[in-house]
Amino acid sequence: MATIRNTEVKFREILKWVSCFALSVNEVNASLGRVVTAPTNGSAGVIPAVLMYYLVIENHEADFEHIKKFLMTAGEIGSIFKKNATISAAMGGCQAEIGVSSAMAAAALTELLGGSVAQCIVAAEIAMEHHLGLTCDPIGGLVQIPCIERNAMGAIKAINAAEMALDVNPKDVKVSLDKVIHTMWETAKYMHKKYKETFEGGLAVTVRMVDC
Repeated sequence: MATIRNTEVKFREILKWVSCFALSVNEVNASLGRVVTAPTNGSAGVIPAVLMYYLVIENHEADFEHIKKFLMTAGEIGSIFKKNATISAAMGGCQAEIGVSSAMAAAALTELLGGSVAQCIVAAEIAMEHHLGLTCDPIGGLVQIPCIERNAMGAIKAINAAEMALDVNPKDVKVSLDKVIHTMWETAKYMHKKYKETFEGGLAVTVRMVDC
């Protein structure tokens, strides 16, 4: 962390470090290491990557209270999704894992950047909205492919969603988080089973295991 803080902050470098954080968590998961589901193993890299972004790039003086606030906010958003839809890719496709984790991270980052509760909700909605319909593609039946890369993408989307939410008046927002959650659940129910964790469609069948 100290090394990163002492480097010149460029947009490309930030992208690389955030992606590195996200990828590394899921590589530990894929190698049978211990990770904390956030909200699932397959999407466990998004939240720590965005949190590290805040600690390393946004606020060098951050302490455990900031970390606790981030995780509590993220957890609350995740709970809303779990109670009203699903966080299971087997039930809802990858939108239910990477999409939810990105929404959780977006809201949490917005909280730490000084956003209001309403803006945190907006950030979660933006992040989820742009994951709607995301399918699962477990190549060779291995759910880590391409889940690992999707964690990096989800983390970047979360940061972008937070910045967008901070610049809007929640009263002007046309799409609510409740409607996005409802839409995600409806999409999940009508998504064909072969595009979930079944190894029957998508990249799972168009990419051969021997190519990996």
